[in-house]
Amino acid sequence: MKFFFGSKMLDLASRTGIVAILNVTPDSYYDGGKNLDVSMLLANAKAALEGGADILEIGGESTGPDSKDVSAEVETARVLPALKALRLSFPDALVAIDTVKADVADAALTQGAVMINDVSAGRSDPNMFAVIARHGCPYVMMYSKDRTQRTTKQNMRYDDVIATVRMFLEERIAQALKNGIAKEQMILDPGLGHFISSDPAYSFEILERLSELQGLGPILVSPSRKSFLAGPENLPSSKRLPATLDASILAVENGALFIRTHDPKETRDVLRIRKNSKK
Repeated sequence: MKFFFGSKMLDLASRTGIVAILNVTPDSYYDGGKNLDVSMLLANAKAALEGGADILEIGGESTGPDSKDVSAEVETARVLPALKALRLSFPDALVAIDTVKADVADAALTQGAVMINDVSAGRSDPNMFAVIARHGCPYVMMYSKDRTQRTTKQNMRYDDVIATVRMFLEERIAQALKNGIAKEQMILDPGLGHFISSDPAYSFEILERLSELQGLGPILVSPSRKSFLAGPENLPSSKRLPATLDASILAVENGALFIRTHDPKETRDVLRIRKNSKK
């Protein structure tokens, strides 16, 4: 499958797309504060690209439980300088923005970002669909039990979690189409962790049944160091890499086209090893 990011093309016919997470926030659950200094941001971006990342994704607002609302002005002040620095240092790199705000998305796309990842799937800002349609860029829409980007620790219960996710994504696809977004722009994320439920069983069920969503469009999955991987020992995010890699393999084997991760090199390596073992 080929994706076009402006004049650049990403061919994923024979490999998984790796989206490297580079949060420029002080409070993200794993990398909060690690990229606030420009030199560290560039060093981490360089390592991600050398490790096999296809896309660098900047996030300027945390969305986990207990995180704080961030104004568009503050988020823009975080995101745009980071975007400028990445584009100057890595002019050939594809840079995405993780935001639910139309103004932030519009400013970033105007200044060279090539994709928007919206955890609210257009529900948080009524102007987001218009911005995405006007720019014609790839657009990730994610399922979340919460209407806004601020997810909660609610122990949501489902009769059939995949049926619920599928119905939600079908509705958001229909709304996006009505607002001028082309089907080929859409990438779909079923959501994991607290975006689904505080019960980790549902996240694992989604990974195991991911193939049931393939007919909707290309799938992006982001298990990276999330709470559902903490296990009975309640491991901190710093110790969830092995579980993250296992979840990433499961996602790809069940149809994920993109993996969004804090650990692009390790993810690329384990997926390559897994693929070669099946030859």
